Amino acid sequence: MAHSNVAPANGPLDLSRLHGQVVVVDFWASWCKPCRQSIPWLNELKARYGASGLTIIGVNVDAERRDADRFLRDVPIDFEVLFDPQGNIARQFKVKAMPTSYVIDRNGKLVATHLGFRDAKKAETEAAIKALLDAPVH
Repeated sequence: MAHSNVAPANGPLDLSRLHGQVVVVDFWASWCKPCRQSIPWLNELKARYGASGLTIIGVNVDAERRDADRFLRDVPIDFEVLFDPQGNIARQFKVKAMPTSYVIDRNGKLVATHLGFRDAKKAETEAAIKALLDAPVH
């Protein structure tokens, strides 16, 4: 079951521990309709590229944990999830929309921000992530 890699509530988002990985930090909420499409796609990316150094971290911003849990029963997540009911991590990232994904390269540099989710952008985004995975670490 996907819950096995869910982090403790309010777990810190320590990106320094992921140096050398390409990281996608994805903010989502139970009420976000596009998240129902973006999360299965992120699961696919993790399955395809996880062994190559892709790490995906979901950050749920629901105020009520039970709303997130209900969503996760319908849309399982195969990557680490942090729960941010107070919005502290969302504020740190200046999140403006759901979903919002941040792509961080192997050197810890933010290289892309994606607001919302569109099927038409999937191939372009995947190609960009693959290029980052192929790039050397400094």
